[in-house]
Amino acid sequence: MPHCSLFRSASKCSAWSRFPVIPLRTSSPVAAFFSLPPPLAPPPLPLVASFSHTSVSSSISAATAPSMAKPPTAKKVKHEMEMFGDVRADDYYWLRDDSRSDPDVLSYLKEENAYTDLVLSGSLSDVKQFQDQLYTEIRGRIKEDDITVPIRRGGYYYYKRTLKGKEYVQHCRWRIRDGGTASVFDVMSTGPEASEEQLILDENIKAEGCDYYSIGAFKVSPNNKLVAYAEDTKGHEIYTVYIMDIENGTLLGKPLTGITSYMEWAGDDSLVYITMDEILRPDKVWLHKLETDQSNDLCLYHEKDDMFSLDIQASESKQYLFIASESKTTRFLFYLEILKLESGLMALTPRVSGIDTTASHRGNHFFIKRRSDEFYNSELLACPVDNVTETTILLPHRESDKKLAFGNILIFVLDCQGEEVNEVYVPFSVTLQDFQLFSDHIVVYERENGLPTITVYYLSPIGEPIGRLQNGRTVDFIDPVYSVDPKESQFSSTIVRYSYSSLRTPCSVYDYDMKTGISVLKKIETVLGGFDASSYVTERKWAVASDGTQVPISIFYKKDLVMLDGSDPMLLYGYGSYEVCIDPSFKASRLSLVDRGFIFAIAHIRGGGEMGRQWYENGKLLKKKNTFTDFIACAEYLIENKYCSKEKLCINGRSAGGLLIGAVLNMRPDLFKVAVAGVPFVDVVTTMLDPSIPLTTSEWEEWGDPRKEEFYFYMKSYSPVDNIKAQHYPCILVTAGLNDPRVLYSEPAKFVAKLRELKTDDNILLFKCELGAGHFSKSGRFEKLEEDVFTYAFILKELNMIPLTTS
Repeated sequence: MPHCSLFRSASKCSAWSRFPVIPLRTSSPVAAFFSLPPPLAPPPLPLVASFSHTSVSSSISAATAPSMAKPPTAKKVKHEMEMFGDVRADDYYWLRDDSRSDPDVLSYLKEENAYTDLVLSGSLSDVKQFQDQLYTEIRGRIKEDDITVPIRRGGYYYYKRTLKGKEYVQHCRWRIRDGGTASVFDVMSTGPEASEEQLILDENIKAEGCDYYSIGAFKVSPNNKLVAYAEDTKGHEIYTVYIMDIENGTLLGKPLTGITSYMEWAGDDSLVYITMDEILRPDKVWLHKLETDQSNDLCLYHEKDDMFSLDIQASESKQYLFIASESKTTRFLFYLEILKLESGLMALTPRVSGIDTTASHRGNHFFIKRRSDEFYNSELLACPVDNVTETTILLPHRESDKKLAFGNILIFVLDCQGEEVNEVYVPFSVTLQDFQLFSDHIVVYERENGLPTITVYYLSPIGEPIGRLQNGRTVDFIDPVYSVDPKESQFSSTIVRYSYSSLRTPCSVYDYDMKTGISVLKKIETVLGGFDASSYVTERKWAVASDGTQVPISIFYKKDLVMLDGSDPMLLYGYGSYEVCIDPSFKASRLSLVDRGFIFAIAHIRGGGEMGRQWYENGKLLKKKNTFTDFIACAEYLIENKYCSKEKLCINGRSAGGLLIGAVLNMRPDLFKVAVAGVPFVDVVTTMLDPSIPLTTSEWEEWGDPRKEEFYFYMKSYSPVDNIKAQHYPCILVTAGLNDPRVLYSEPAKFVAKLRELKTDDNILLFKCELGAGHFSKSGRFEKLEEDVFTYAFILKELNMIPLTTS
């Protein structure tokens, strides 16, 4: 049962594509999920040819930018902040305006946008024509008219449809005529004998007249008659929920306003949802009876501790809802029995500092994943519904170890003469991440040595005692680095659905029969334009951090196009916060770099969760600098091993990953040629000292509480805004969203203003603030491509890889 909460996260968005390669070690048959006739191939769009690494146009500098493009200069207003006898001057503090309406602030942001547009998109720029061509190239890989793999719920298949030229999806369903037991070979029949498709909601119509439109939740009632959907038209992640009759499209009652996207049906006539306080902390859970006024809703629980936030999940059995109150280190649970709503919330796991629990239900047992300081890699338990204190261990905690990287083969570090210096071991752990329950099985999702795994276990019949899980069947994958995610499955079936992707394998959806072990490919999303996965290489390498820790790196490039002699351009991505795992997954737009000879790499640095809980613990609080030094170590490894050079190394990170970019730019500006920081969290001390800013109080356990002297000075020592100094910096692009609730737009704005003031080079510095969007940029699927085009054009221009023929 996955759980999530609001934090400064990197959106994990992959381009979905189709490719006829089966990434499983299996001879299983492949069954298409659809009986639709094959679509006609669209006419080929013009693609930009691959280029050698020879300079073909000059890079931009502040001095060589178009003569009429002068970088904006933010005014300075004296503002000082004192803590523990330390005075910090912040002359750009005035850029923070919580109302987003101050004329001076908006004027400055528009000046920055105008300068950026003129440099990269203006009529005087040789990049403009290239950007248009690049957009056509990237969009040309997308099959614009498509549908997702249908999900079977009761008597219907539910799916999303995209239409050619349309930004948003349609939510649709198709009645199942034949019924019967679900099978991995199910096909959604759409022929003349089938029922008609039913269009539930067209987001394209709903988005008309909106600069931003997003549906954060789309929940169909258990009886398949109603749908509740959460709508955001600002990008601020504050939702309005509408309840609609699916058959006739009419709305029931007044919409629910000012809520989160966290909501679940409690039967067919009630909703349970969560609202936020003034700092956007999910703090109250409510029970809403349909067609009653929101003011009459019953508050089931109010979390008053401002370091905790609420979450809600439905069990796979659909008999219980679980309400979680969580901080960054602690998570405890209540349950709500749907057939006994009048009983209210009941305690399931106690509120104990340092213990984190997640739960689901089957038969007469609750199943609980529990992590603690002692059992940091988590254990799986079960307890009777009528006695939640009587627990049985199903999967025990497994200690982390330092295991040899390749079986019994030692890895050695050699000096430049080839002499052995010391043995190197790779940190090894098995971490329980998640689980999924079925009537007869449990599917366990773990991480082993940094890679995701899926293991299926039989469960004893409902009503019988449950013991240790044994003789599990593991699903194998063939790529050296990859991404696996659970998908919605039917509790009563023997089929588990999951998605698989790698840097070279487009997202593939599989149905796995837990009885027979057969995996059936349901869909690989289409990549147009002649994409051939066999032309690409994925690798996994290990860099040695400054303290000797082995840091994994995922690498992706095209065969026969790279030289691997240090002359290749590279884009290195990093994140490293919140225990988030940045698993290697496919993104079609990335091909526009790789097909031009780029090597793409991901540094799986500490602070993330790729290598287990300790990996995260060793990259937070007073160990946060490990995140930055790990990234630098990865960059140095890639340079030393001839994947790139300093003159060709570009780096990228978003949100907390933008903090990473800002920190390493201050620490080692000489190491990089180009840096892109998306919605970066860069004003760490000032933000974390202000509890009125969203996320501050809940994140003291992530970054530290600077009201305490030890944390104050440690956080100040790496906070990007506080460590800008008079030195040369590489070419930099910074982005922001005016309505961003996770990272205030003023943080990147101040970062750019101070960089302009202090940096001693002529390298270009650009700032783009989306005035009608939030943390995740624009909302339309083609609009989102514009951000990739914008970023790639900036990188390619600074590496002199845009041909003069496009000017």
